[in-house]
Amino acid sequence: MNIRECDLPGIGKKYQVEARSGDKLVIIIHDDGRREMYHFDHEDPDDSISSVTLDDDESRLVASIVGGMTYKPQALETIEVAMDDLLIEWYKVQPNAKAIGQSLADLEVRPNTGASIIAAIERNGRKHITPGADYVVQAESTLIVAGERKNLNSFKQLLMNGGG
Repeated sequence: MNIRECDLPGIGKKYQVEARSGDKLVIIIHDDGRREMYHFDHEDPDDSISSVTLDDDESRLVASIVGGMTYKPQALETIEVAMDDLLIEWYKVQPNAKAIGQSLADLEVRPNTGASIIAAIERNGRKHITPGADYVVQAESTLIVAGERKNLNSFKQLLMNGGG
């Protein structure tokens, strides 16, 4: 994938995305929060074949949908979303993880790894948004975790090895 960015003085920013599939997408983010997206024809890369304009709230919702924040395809065990150095990953707690049965306080996730747990989704579908220190890790739950790569690697180790 190739992404080019340029400033549009008095308007905002323009991003041109060329996907591996050959599709070309231009996204213009206006200073007032509006987003315009243009999809271009494979045969004529200068001919826009469709466009969509979204306000700020709509574009953030669409971004979360595209990024997998609201639905995780069943075939994927983990998902990674990158925003500069910040990564968000989904981890399914394996049945042999030593962190099972331990609370986030017991594990000291933040001090030991630097990662933050954004949400926990239990096997029965119950959701915990920003779970508190008393949340207990359960087998086959999915934990949505944010941090830099080194934080997420430390978190994976803590999940498998449990707390001290």
